[in-house]
Amino acid sequence: MQAPVHHIIGLTSIVRERLLPISGTVLVRLGQKVNPSDVVAEANWSREHVLLDVAQLLGVSSNTADRLIKCKVDDRLVASAEIAVGKGLFPRSVSTPREGRVVVVGGGQVLIEVGDSKMELRAGISGTVIEVIPNRGAVIQTAGALIQGVWGNGRIDSGLLVNLAEKPDGVLTAARLDVSMRGSVILGGMVKDAEALKAAADLPVRGLILSSLYPSLIPLAREMRYPILLTDGFGPLVMNSVAYKLLSTNVKRDVTVNAEANDRYSGNRPEVIISLPTSADLPPLHEFETFAPGLQVRMRRPPAMGMIGSIVAVKPGLTTLLSGLRAPAAEVKLENGETVVAPLVNLEVVG
Repeated sequence: MQAPVHHIIGLTSIVRERLLPISGTVLVRLGQKVNPSDVVAEANWSREHVLLDVAQLLGVSSNTADRLIKCKVDDRLVASAEIAVGKGLFPRSVSTPREGRVVVVGGGQVLIEVGDSKMELRAGISGTVIEVIPNRGAVIQTAGALIQGVWGNGRIDSGLLVNLAEKPDGVLTAARLDVSMRGSVILGGMVKDAEALKAAADLPVRGLILSSLYPSLIPLAREMRYPILLTDGFGPLVMNSVAYKLLSTNVKRDVTVNAEANDRYSGNRPEVIISLPTSADLPPLHEFETFAPGLQVRMRRPPAMGMIGSIVAVKPGLTTLLSGLRAPAAEVKLENGETVVAPLVNLEVVG
């Protein structure tokens, strides 16, 4: 049976696409070295649209209004620009209320984009551009440590890693944050109250890497302007030992926290990337493995959720579980010395 792989690995080759959501201009070239803050591509987008019903404003039919409209798609118009004039001795006219770009003309109406803003897409990681995707972005390759999480609030940023979790079951509180941590990425254990998230925003920090978050704080976490990544889930969960060891031994290094949503269809997962210098050719990541004795696994469901162990044996056929269900299962020795029988669907390979 194929096993999903939860990547927590100290050194590997990492390839990531960085794409604009809309068409824009790519600013990097093939082979270029980039830093996390470098702008890879940019695009202009409009926050608002204004619909002008020319036919109604002039009191004419749609076909007549179309003949009277002076502008066309992609025209840039200044505020108060006249776009249509009616007929008669005292003709009425239609003008633009704001500066903008014409996006649709037809049916006696004109749709205008207003409130232009510039969108900048940053590299997010240190690496080399190995592919340029015209009008959209680039593919960047780097070598380093990769720690995948289980949830993210949709933000991305980078900074120096500071450890405030002396052990995997640490709790991050507002009192532990001070001005010396401004601009840092905080390794902070679990968060139980809103004050900790707000205090991190007030500094501000460049990101929080947490073992867990209380479910009532999810709406607030999504509103924060900095990335929040959970390594293990929601509620009072400690950080799994593999992730904690790798993160806590890389303090004072620049890390990127990409707290994108966990999407099982695209394969995207929230992740922490720590770029490291190396001259070795590293093997690519594998997304699936086959369950076998000796593999290191992570428990995905209670009662041992988040714990790390190793497969002692894969049970033949179907095994009757404590719930009474029969399913493919394995015997797993947990890091605390306990041996349990777990359904394979509740396991993921760590590596």
